[in-house]
Amino acid sequence: MADEGREYTISEVAELTGLSPHTLRWYERIGLIAFIGREANGRRRYTAHDLDWLRLLTKLRATGMPVADMVRYAELVRRGAGTYPERQRLLEEHRERVLKAMREQQEMLRLLDHKIEMCRRGTVPEPPREETARAQGDARPGA
Repeated sequence: MADEGREYTISEVAELTGLSPHTLRWYERIGLIAFIGREANGRRRYTAHDLDWLRLLTKLRATGMPVADMVRYAELVRRGAGTYPERQRLLEEHRERVLKAMREQQEMLRLLDHKIEMCRRGTVPEPPREETARAQGDARPGA
């Protein structure tokens, strides 16, 4: 958790969030983050609120949310409470995509577990030898 009232440099924010300074500047350019304060010399100064927002964006991105959807969500947040229904719809649609991806990953994990168990038991069928495959008209071993 960031200290309320403290300001952070772009380097500190990069270290705290795992985002590069280049990514932070890009996020600002495309509207994912807005209204970053500046020092008199133009250097960015991030607040605890900015850090919290960046952590949310990082989590959304880690779930596979497209950047365009993240930008739309950021726009809706900036427009205020009247956008709750649209924000909810956007998040629910993304939630369904995440659940689908999780089901697919679970299916792949079950397949891997099955193959690992076959290896443990020594019951993995061996692919045909290269000579056998060629004789059968397929030059790829194990095809």
